[in-house]
Amino acid sequence: MSKILDDLRYADSHEWVKLEGDIATVGITDYAQHALGNIVYVDMPEVGDEVTQGEDFGAVESVKAASDLLSPVSGEVVEINEALEDEPELVNQDAFANWIMKVKVSDPSELENLLDAAAYAKVCEE
Repeated sequence: MSKILDDLRYADSHEWVKLEGDIATVGITDYAQHALGNIVYVDMPEVGDEVTQGEDFGAVESVKAASDLLSPVSGEVVEINEALEDEPELVNQDAFANWIMKVKVSDPSELENLLDAAAYAKVCEE
């Protein structure tokens, strides 16, 4: 069973987001990292890039597959997790501690379009 945290919001494309003030921390879910297997590369945006809810912002590659990352929020990338450049496997160790990017959110109401933990758990069961 994959770990799902109650205090996060989720996209049905398996990204999670935690909003603190106007900064959203974004990563992939525990379910996604299990499905991908051993992650060998994380393609991240650049600081200063604009991301749009529901659109590609990067990709995760594993020994089994590559998967596009879709941004759960819109805004400006203010930080990326540089540790993943050298150690992408950190996502497999803890998908929630090893976030991918932080975004200055342009429209906090977009989070209402995302799933809560219970709704995301149902997506994972399907």
